[in-house]
Amino acid sequence: MKKTISLLVSILFFNQIIFAQALPAEEDTSNVTIEDVEAMLKYQTGEIKLDEGNATLNVPKGFGYLDVEQSKYVLTDLWGNPENENVLGMLVPEGIGVMGETSWAYIIQYEGMGYVKDEDADDINYDDLLEDLKKETEEYNVERTKMGYESIALVGWASAPYYDNQKKVLHWAKELKFGDEELNTLNYNLRILGRKGIFVLNAVASVNELNQVKATTDAVLASVTFAEGNRYSDFNPDVDEVAAWTIGGLVAGKILAKAGLFAVILKFWKLIAIGAIAAGGAIWRFVSGRKKKEDEIAVIEQNDQTT
Repeated sequence: MKKTISLLVSILFFNQIIFAQALPAEEDTSNVTIEDVEAMLKYQTGEIKLDEGNATLNVPKGFGYLDVEQSKYVLTDLWGNPENENVLGMLVPEGIGVMGETSWAYIIQYEGMGYVKDEDADDINYDDLLEDLKKETEEYNVERTKMGYESIALVGWASAPYYDNQKKVLHWAKELKFGDEELNTLNYNLRILGRKGIFVLNAVASVNELNQVKATTDAVLASVTFAEGNRYSDFNPDVDEVAAWTIGGLVAGKILAKAGLFAVILKFWKLIAIGAIAAGGAIWRFVSGRKKKEDEIAVIEQNDQTT
């Protein structure tokens, strides 16, 4: 891991020098570091109105929330995942950041698939489902390798699927192996059911963080609250759309894979070899973009004070 970070820093420094040659002299990128990027991220706490799903997020204790723009930057430019327009934000544990050796986070998304019936929850054979998922993962590798990404092997359940019929939440965890990596990846999945769709929260971590992530699931599941009239109990069979997917379908995750959710389960250092060449420019775009926004705000505030 330390070798990977050292290599990354070297590549970023090399890229920043090249990138700086294409910019005006006053734009000094050679001093932009990983620490600078971490410092530029603005975490929020308290109540957050989510852009989709008619719900609010009360940031759980011990977490900070990154907004949509920052989350896309982290996922795409820093962690090397394909672009995904469905991201609503990230929950990052306090004091860890997004680029540390033990970094992990929850990715927040919403799928307006309709009302998910849960009558099948007690009848699902998750061992059989696991075998089906392993086969589908092998088939999905054909597409991934064409895109230039490592192949995936589904090792098994890191935490078996569990559906809480009272709270209308579902959670499970997969252990995945990417390419020849020695340390397997943890994909911890949380689903919160509502009247017209579901919130999808996926924890991105390594298997070493399993217990740490698992200890937070109850608080994270309770942090998202649908607005009145949009809760699961508000379902009206006369007017509401019923989803084509039941609880078993959510765990199988076919619709979510098509929506691109399967692509954002990698922790950044597992894709850094692919994304590093572009990362130097990405860091500068983010830092300079932030600075430009801050300068614009400062000008506006100054004008307000003089009028």
